[in-house]
Amino acid sequence: MKHILVVDDNKINLASARHVLKDVYKVTAVTMGAQALKFLEENECDLVLLDINMPEMDGFEVLQKIRQNDKWKELPVIFLTADNDAETENRCLEAGALDFIAKPFVPAVMMSRIGRILEMMDMRRQLAEKLEQKTREVYDITNKSRQDALTGLSNRSFTESTVNRYLADGVKGALFMIDMDNFKSVNDTYGHIMGDTLLKMFADTMRSFSSENDVLCRIGGDEFVMFLNGITSKADISGLARDMIANLCVKIREKKIETDVSVSIGIAQAPEDGTDFTTIYNAADKALYYVKNNGKNAFHFFSDQKEEERSRGATLVDLKYLREFMARADSGKGAYQLDLDSFHHVYNFIHRVVARSGQEVQTILFTAYTENAPMVEQTEIDTALEVLEQAIYSSLRRVDVSTRYSSKQVIVILMDANAENGDMVARRILESFQKIYKGTHVSIDYDIATMDSKSEGMRMM
Repeated sequence: MKHILVVDDNKINLASARHVLKDVYKVTAVTMGAQALKFLEENECDLVLLDINMPEMDGFEVLQKIRQNDKWKELPVIFLTADNDAETENRCLEAGALDFIAKPFVPAVMMSRIGRILEMMDMRRQLAEKLEQKTREVYDITNKSRQDALTGLSNRSFTESTVNRYLADGVKGALFMIDMDNFKSVNDTYGHIMGDTLLKMFADTMRSFSSENDVLCRIGGDEFVMFLNGITSKADISGLARDMIANLCVKIREKKIETDVSVSIGIAQAPEDGTDFTTIYNAADKALYYVKNNGKNAFHFFSDQKEEERSRGATLVDLKYLREFMARADSGKGAYQLDLDSFHHVYNFIHRVVARSGQEVQTILFTAYTENAPMVEQTEIDTALEVLEQAIYSSLRRVDVSTRYSSKQVIVILMDANAENGDMVARRILESFQKIYKGTHVSIDYDIATMDSKSEGMRMM
């Protein structure tokens, strides 16, 4: 039941109003403006019938105080007045009343006007609630369209547009390209739930090292981007990167994750290394690549890399010196072990060499089988393949190349070898594997083929 407050210093008017309204509404009647304000402080009502001419505080003063209070400012008010001229009506509306009722009032007119105002207020409230709901829905949709579902960080598209806007406004800062080293081993050993937990944990770590205006992004997989707004000091940037790496290492230990997981960070600065997202992203990616190839679990500035190149550029070398330098760069023994993407390029390069020179090259495909124990876990197969890779490395020359093609297969390229030599090498690798492998459920077999100069190069599926 709607609650109406009637304010009038005439008790006969109060009694008449109560009599007209009591069957439809809950009615509270007071005789003074101060009483009305005190009632509103302690109670709620849906509408106020307010007399204009009252002692001490007239209706206009009471309405002014109602409109000044945030709690009551939307409360509908109808003036009760014996003056029904146009000037009074205009003043009532200007003061903030929604309507006025002339005295002596006609019961049917009073009920009609009160009912109309209350219905209008209900409609307004419903529309406001619908608008708020739609606003929340649009906000949720907008957030989802620019967020990574797993971590809640920004996605690539939103990050790119935001950083570009910052840079266009002349903002200086640093962009971190961050990659979790050996993350696949977590999924393989502990499962994807633990992997997702680790990703969310790292996202929280990024948040703890960021400020309100920084941009945090998950590019995908275990790759993240962090744009630090306004940080320009190399010392500050280095300290933050170093602390992030250390913090995550501590959290990994607390989770009792025993795989060799760490964090590598490539850093580019704006505007020194670029004035748009794509440029500084690529610069940070190159710096990250440097870290990945120099021990991981560290950070590196793209500007330091450029400085090294400039330093080398200060001294010109001849071809003999360059050849000796490159030879010193890798004097190790054993086959080159590459990731599949890099192997793909090397394979196609070798294929072109075979097509031109006619050199004999053998391709060996090693496959792990679990025929006698079909329920063997992938972790044991991974262990067997790691042993196989050790055997391959120790059995081959530096000119040979290998890669893990899948969770059960390893590919080897033997340079300058005929089919007989290839078969002999494959058996030697298996003998070495059997000496090292302590398990009993996984066996290794192989297929061998001569690379045909007329065949097409390797296509990545």
